[in-house]
Amino acid sequence: MSKIRSSAADLIRQVVFDGATIAVGGFGLSGNPTDLIEAVRDSGATDLTIVSNNMGVDGKGLGILLENKQVKKVLASYVGENKLFAEQYLNGALEVEFVPQGTLAERMRAGGSGIPGFYTKTGVGTPVAEGKEHKEFDGETYILERGIVADLSLVHAYMADSEGNLIYRHTARNFNPLVAQCGRVTVAEAEDIVEDYLNPNMIVTPGIFVQHLLQSNPRVKAIEQRTVRPQKISEVA
Repeated sequence: MSKIRSSAADLIRQVVFDGATIAVGGFGLSGNPTDLIEAVRDSGATDLTIVSNNMGVDGKGLGILLENKQVKKVLASYVGENKLFAEQYLNGALEVEFVPQGTLAERMRAGGSGIPGFYTKTGVGTPVAEGKEHKEFDGETYILERGIVADLSLVHAYMADSEGNLIYRHTARNFNPLVAQCGRVTVAEAEDIVEDYLNPNMIVTPGIFVQHLLQSNPRVKAIEQRTVRPQKISEVA
């Protein structure tokens, strides 16, 4: 049975709910499931917990959910590009759990693999370890981290087939495969949905992890920080 759906807005309204935990792919603005994020915004769902490497930037990516005051809590590794995030955090409107980047990745992988928790040395002796179980292995101290299972996962892929098998493009792969794996319900948007099955040797996320698939809208891909210097007239001549 095809997993292809026709409307992101209609689908998201069916699967999201107030208080949901939503895992979202992307790193900065690379690999963001922008259509799906906009559909969450338009759904009006509130008190959301967002699990993502970062929260986009002001006005882009997950930043639009912050602007709409739909987010109650964030689990993230890096949030330095979003002024509104900092403002909401500092005034107490937003609860934040900072998670080391590798730990965040492993927590999602563990949750998607049916592993309830794991021990890691990362964060020992820092605020990250506060309130967590400590255990000694071979003379070293580790802390217990819980796997993450999201109510809803949103991912962006480069190519897909009707069974939901996914391929990502270059750095847009980032957190997307892990996010796809850890959701009870996973929705993927893809730039290109092929009629035939994808080459199994090229598939990154097997379709078993994906329940719904949508064709993403073509759009100019945003760049978080432009670092290319202006070209001088003398260099053009």
